[in-house]
Amino acid sequence: MRIPESTLMMEAILIPAGTMITEKGDSPAIDIAAAESCVFLLDMKITEAVEQQSFDCWLLGSTDGTNWAPKPLATLPQYFYVGEYPTLLDLSADTQTKFLRLHWEVSRWGRGELKPRFNCGMTLREVAPALLIEARAEAQARR
Repeated sequence: MRIPESTLMMEAILIPAGTMITEKGDSPAIDIAAAESCVFLLDMKITEAVEQQSFDCWLLGSTDGTNWAPKPLATLPQYFYVGEYPTLLDLSADTQTKFLRLHWEVSRWGRGELKPRFNCGMTLREVAPALLIEARAEAQARR
């Protein structure tokens, strides 16, 4: 199912498109308190990668944008290759989180230069509640 642009609400950039990631880091804090829905679409786009490396991401939550919970809200799949990787994040069971931040770590192994290199970007987009209801109904009808 393709998500129509008109049903997406809040949008934030966690990693600006075209960013070269060579070491661990964190995105800015994103305020999600005003989001109507607690479901978000994370979209990772990797446009350049060298072989024998990995990109690991965790989504951290905070009530105030300063103090971050030690346990991640979500651990995203490990990335290795060029591609687009959407991930649906449902925070409806978490009523305390008001801010999100992405933390990443990269590593490289093998021969040659051992500094990892990923050219990528990641966005966070809120998914409209009406679209979620429609998607659940469609999934139920397929069973």
